[in-house]
Amino acid sequence: MTYKFTIIVPVYNEEDNLVRVETELSNYIKTASVTTSILFVNDGSTDNSQTLIEEICNRNTAFNYILFKENRGLSAAIKAGFDTVDSELVGYIDSDLQTAPADFNILLEHIDTYDLVTGVRSNRKDSFVKNMSSKIANGIRRAFTHDGMDDTGCPLKVIKTDYAKRIPMFRGLHRFLPAMVMLQNGKVIQVTVQHFPRIAGTAKFGLWNRLLGPLMDCFAYLWMKKKYINYEIEKSSKN
Repeated sequence: MTYKFTIIVPVYNEEDNLVRVETELSNYIKTASVTTSILFVNDGSTDNSQTLIEEICNRNTAFNYILFKENRGLSAAIKAGFDTVDSELVGYIDSDLQTAPADFNILLEHIDTYDLVTGVRSNRKDSFVKNMSSKIANGIRRAFTHDGMDDTGCPLKVIKTDYAKRIPMFRGLHRFLPAMVMLQNGKVIQVTVQHFPRIAGTAKFGLWNRLLGPLMDCFAYLWMKKKYINYEIEKSSKN
């Protein structure tokens, strides 16, 4: 079967969430507005996640996985997913399911007009410290990138795969996806989506990851923006 849309699910020690992930994404596939497959990217989990992932993939033909040899971080997992998929569209959702797979259909409504559609979490169900640190980090990032995005950390996005594959690998890239698509002269839009409290597992980001780390990443982005090259092939003899 040919799939138009692939959802990347980064996984790092999420054994308590994976059965629920299977249920929610299997249900979404049945109601998705385009043909959809799932790609787990196991970021070197040290718990029972890989065994569960393989069992899920054996039960569901639309589910596949890749396994990292060692933990490399969320950005590496997302980038590996981008590099692996061959569908026209690619998206991702966190395995904690604090966002709803059903909301992908809302994002997909806009993908014909835009090259990246990102969610904005409404009424976030996170702690005060997490919400405030994210708000500050987003403000700092906007000042550097001028991407106009309010919530780039939202783990619900749809991107045209051609744009996703041209995004260079760097740590922290998941926060800069709209800005990196804009560097390619792509169009981006943000759309409100639902948000839910984490039911199982533990958050993988602390204050450093949410605030101080992204500030350092902004300087890397400025360097990249200055050096970034766009090109368009008009004609080729290569089949």
